[in-house]
Amino acid sequence: MVLPGDLDAERAAFAARLASATDLGAATRDKYQRNTAHFLAWLAEARQAGALDGDPLTDPAARDWSVRDYRRTLKNTRTARGTHLSAATINNRLAAIDAFFALRGSGRPDVVREHLGRPSAPRALDGRAKLRFLRVVARDASPRDRALCHLAYYAGLRIAEIVALDVADIRLSARRGSVRVRGKGRLGGKDRAVPLHAEARASLERLLDELGRPAAGPLVRNRDGQALSTRAANTAVCELGAAAGIGPSDDGEAFGPHVLRHTFGTDLVRGGSELAREPVDLVTVAELMGHADINTTRRYALPTEADKAAALEVLTVDR
Repeated sequence: MVLPGDLDAERAAFAARLASATDLGAATRDKYQRNTAHFLAWLAEARQAGALDGDPLTDPAARDWSVRDYRRTLKNTRTARGTHLSAATINNRLAAIDAFFALRGSGRPDVVREHLGRPSAPRALDGRAKLRFLRVVARDASPRDRALCHLAYYAGLRIAEIVALDVADIRLSARRGSVRVRGKGRLGGKDRAVPLHAEARASLERLLDELGRPAAGPLVRNRDGQALSTRAANTAVCELGAAAGIGPSDDGEAFGPHVLRHTFGTDLVRGGSELAREPVDLVTVAELMGHADINTTRRYALPTEADKAAALEVLTVDR
């Protein structure tokens, strides 16, 4: 939907405020902008239909009422697979609207968040799916896309961190290697140095050879030689996942580079994998993954739905 002039101006002003007044990462800013644009489109339709009780942009009460109505709309929205939006998705939408009103000086809406169920471990690939994916990457991926996948799984980097890397951030020798990862957010955050697994080192060597061994410049590039966008990098990884039969068509769950990062964290915390034969302590994993709160890392020790189902298999059955 094309926004009316006043709401389109609000959208553009929010994007500018978001870039200059917060330290959110690029991916989060992009998500906030898209979610706010969706809310403004809903607002335009509700206004046209006469379904607003006052002006949400000038009246605090009307602001709260409109966001509550929007929340009800989200709760009744169905995805392409016919399912309702999750509580986490609705809360993410509401967080973007909070930022929109707060940054324009209107105050945060008084709206109750959705109740989140008991936390479980983030989605990670099981052993067979992981092997199948890595084989597809080895067989089909370009040096660039192989480096994307290996930095996500073998180093646990976020996709936004990968596309932000400069060639100068990579340190490689015959037996060792490390990558300097810039902290999240506009203000830089905390940098960290992540040691590189042998597979990741080999992939980076191939990529640097293809680039002609430059001394500086974006590590992951598009066809024009510029830094690859987060969205394009995400698409490249998802396409390789689809080729390996991983994604909604496999088990109904979405797949992307963050699943590879979750797999990295899970394999380290639980052990019993190529990355770590024995469990690695949470503090070390938190440092490697750039978690500011160790409770974020602790999620990888929680049971998955598969763990819960497997636990029931040990029960005695009298036949």
